[in-house]
Amino acid sequence: MHELGIATAVLDAVRTEARRRPGARVRRVGLRLGEVGGVDRDALTFCFEAITRDTELDGLVLDIEHCPLRHRCPACDRTFEVARFETQCPICGCRDTVCVGGDELELAYLEVDDDGPGTPGTEGPQ
Repeated sequence: MHELGIATAVLDAVRTEARRRPGARVRRVGLRLGEVGGVDRDALTFCFEAITRDTELDGLVLDIEHCPLRHRCPACDRTFEVARFETQCPICGCRDTVCVGGDELELAYLEVDDDGPGTPGTEGPQ
């Protein structure tokens, strides 16, 4: 199950960012998953929740954005979503299209509450 490895890598990235922001709490992490990436969204969510439970990241929310398979046609320069793995351009009929999306596995964002002392916009002890 490579979903456990992905969940672990996401948490490593979250912890690295959290160390850069002492006193801050990471609330949410966003991930982009491509349609053809072979990642089971439910399994990834389960693994993520299991390895954050009873840790400093318990309650961290994982948002997963589904990215459909998309191709670009070099003949008419149109980008289109691929349905049922039919990669022929629906506009001009060109068969030599190029994959431009749907294989993503990206950390998209972190939502962080900067509540620590010395954080810009907050008042620390005086």
